[in-house]
Amino acid sequence: MLQYSNTLAASGKAMAQTHKKKTPAPKSSARDERWLRFYRQMVKIRLFEEEVNQLYLGAKMPGLAHLYIGEEAIAVGVCEALRQSDYITSTHRGHGHCIAKGATPDKMFAELLGKAAGYCRGKGGSMHIADQESGNLGANAIVGGSTGIATGAALSARMRGTEQVAVCFFGDGALGQGLLYESMNMAALWKLPVIYVCENNQYNEYTHYSETTAGPLIARAEAFGIQTEAIDGQDVRIVHQVAVRSVEKARRGDGPSFILCNTYRFHGHHVGDVDRAYYRSKQEEQEWKSQRDPIQILAHWLLKNKLADSGSLAQIESTIAAEIKRAVSEALEAPYPEIAEVRQHVYA
Repeated sequence: MLQYSNTLAASGKAMAQTHKKKTPAPKSSARDERWLRFYRQMVKIRLFEEEVNQLYLGAKMPGLAHLYIGEEAIAVGVCEALRQSDYITSTHRGHGHCIAKGATPDKMFAELLGKAAGYCRGKGGSMHIADQESGNLGANAIVGGSTGIATGAALSARMRGTEQVAVCFFGDGALGQGLLYESMNMAALWKLPVIYVCENNQYNEYTHYSETTAGPLIARAEAFGIQTEAIDGQDVRIVHQVAVRSVEKARRGDGPSFILCNTYRFHGHHVGDVDRAYYRSKQEEQEWKSQRDPIQILAHWLLKNKLADSGSLAQIESTIAAEIKRAVSEALEAPYPEIAEVRQHVYA
């Protein structure tokens, strides 16, 4: 079950202290269901990642993975503003983006375990899960490397006359990469339908971003005349509201947007980064986990506005937990690719 919840009621008090701004309750049942869908998606990402961590600790998964726990509101808030035909590009911390855009846990677990049933037939692993059906163009392990891919996808959409938009997720470390600025310059000049989403989880691997990035982060996109907003990336309602505006702007042909989402990864840079005291304190981690957990924030709001009760939220968690357990079990039992495939899907 979820590691974040002793009880939702207990967490509500702490959440209320950090989110005093009142948000009116939705007026229609359709809108109510949307918020519950957001909750389901965030819980699915959380439980998926917790299982990935267990696979690594149990020596069942080859290689490393970079967990998205703590950042779920960004992927869900943004991807819920998109159409299935829209594109996203991701990062090495990309499982949450894939799930939010429509990828299924069974195929994702199979990919992580190197099984033939995976999205890339087990050849991509954690950092290269691609699903063309849901519009995920895959992850790029190079910091900031996907910015050019997303901008190119937006250019393609413009040239083909579609209403598609492209979203580029990247971390704060990408702000030190020249490719990002070349891409934003092109997007601004040609008014391309691309949205740059910077997930500032405070650390470039093991170094705080303030030690590596000079000046205000949003000033870098503002210099190109790009519409820019800095928001609380822990509140899925805020993320979604800003994402909807940015997507509508892109579809109208009014050019790119830059969204700086301030967030935090609850675990290490990767699953092997267990002792983090040398670069961030346990007190800091505990404050984010207890007071700024994105799932707790939405749960508290749902309960406060009587859009759900603790029993229904617990049922959602239980149902998804069973789905995740079933998916990982099937992936563990799935066959590996045939040896003859070693030369297939290899491009120079």
